[in-house]
Amino acid sequence: MLLYLLRRVALTGLMLFGLVCITFTVSNIAPSDPAALAAGPDATPDMVETIRREYGLDRPLPEQFLRYVTDLAQGNLGRSLTTTRPVADDLARYFPATLELVLLSITFGILVGVPAGMLSAVMRDRAPDQAMRFVAVSLVALPAFWFGILLQLAFAVWLGWLPTSGRLDVATPPPDPVTGMYLVDSLVAGDLAVFGAALLHAVLPALVLSFPCLASILRVNRAEMIEVLSADYVTAARAHGVSPWRVVCVHALRNAMLPTLAIIGLRYGWMLGSTVLVETVFDWPGIGLYAVSSAIAGDFKPVMGVTLLIGLNFMIVNLIVDLLYGVLDPRLRGAGA
Repeated sequence: MLLYLLRRVALTGLMLFGLVCITFTVSNIAPSDPAALAAGPDATPDMVETIRREYGLDRPLPEQFLRYVTDLAQGNLGRSLTTTRPVADDLARYFPATLELVLLSITFGILVGVPAGMLSAVMRDRAPDQAMRFVAVSLVALPAFWFGILLQLAFAVWLGWLPTSGRLDVATPPPDPVTGMYLVDSLVAGDLAVFGAALLHAVLPALVLSFPCLASILRVNRAEMIEVLSADYVTAARAHGVSPWRVVCVHALRNAMLPTLAIIGLRYGWMLGSTVLVETVFDWPGIGLYAVSSAIAGDFKPVMGVTLLIGLNFMIVNLIVDLLYGVLDPRLRGAGA
């Protein structure tokens, strides 16, 4: 298991270095001049040149890359021209909101998608299976921005059950920051009123973000459960009088969860990168909205910072998924795959 862990960590480090190289290359081939942007529209050529020297933009690319890597190692992602704050501070401010939304969405997708996939496999080709397959295809096909607006009209405007946007009402003070996630922080503070308000604000955006994830988990889990339920060891378990519940929920589900874990890891990364539309529709102050506003302003430091943060999170989650693979399938540990 130790060798398996070391190989996965080494591969993650290699991928992270590749991502750093990509972000540096993209930032240097961008059509806009970062020195001119930092100087402002009324700056003279001498002022632009002074800023270029100050930021080391006049140095050779290898030297700039070394400085870039050194700054990243120290947690320095540069300064945003839009907010005038360090990018690292902005990410620490906005990322918890996005992480809270993604974790809620993926939890809902797992809690609904896995049992639905199991039921669909057990009821294969019958009415419940047909209905769930139709729902899964529909959830993937629905545009997130359109569906979000539709839910806002239905549950916020017409029924008045849920708020339309934001993380809290204007009159509700946020909880004392511990993690930056309002649901967690309000529970830590024991403030159930703020917890309820934060949960109500998160319901609609989390649902919209979770539907493609739910559909993918349902489809993959259904396909794997169908294959596993026809395996010889499952037939033998049934012949030995093992209860149907234990056959499906213990013997079959454990093996069917391997590909499902992979899709969960992939969907986590996809959801982090696709929160832009959802955060825009629901005015959710996360890194997606932060990246879009920065890109529109030609401010590339925040965009590169968001890219690195999403990539790092994606790699960490996939490392965890690989380790869970090793726990669920001992053959991988033995082969050192």
